[in-house]
Amino acid sequence: MADSALIATLTQRLAERILILDGGMGTMLQNAQLSEEDFRGERFSDWPSDLKGNNDLLALTCPDVVARIHRDYLEAGADIIETNTFNSTQLSQADYGMESLVVELNRESARLAREVCDAVAAETGVPRYVAGVLGPTSRTASLSPDVNDPAKRNVTFDELRELL
Repeated sequence: MADSALIATLTQRLAERILILDGGMGTMLQNAQLSEEDFRGERFSDWPSDLKGNNDLLALTCPDVVARIHRDYLEAGADIIETNTFNSTQLSQADYGMESLVVELNRESARLAREVCDAVAAETGVPRYVAGVLGPTSRTASLSPDVNDPAKRNVTFDELRELL
């Protein structure tokens, strides 16, 4: 379905009823009990730091797991699924030394979500939608990371603005 037609159907469906958004991706990925090797895949097998917990990376290393979760939410009645991009920012990916992958992570996660939505829509005849997600990052400008220094911050507002 063309983008303009998809937007038109979305607008029409929103006028008719409340649309259902999927649930937590991170929780479902935790339930999958993936190993460090799953997060690494072949491409990142020699990465110098631990990657387990970098859920956004799974769009590249375990796309079948992410796609299955998307499909499960759609089959449970969700109209809209969110991209698996909660931490696909330079700031959050810096925790893994993967800042250079941010564009690829966002693109592949969006592509994967759209692919699953299109497949389910083709099977059911009901359009499905993708919402891009940007989480709060792995850093905060409002709380101190050090209980002994309440004024300390591990990121500035300007850094958040530049790195998101």
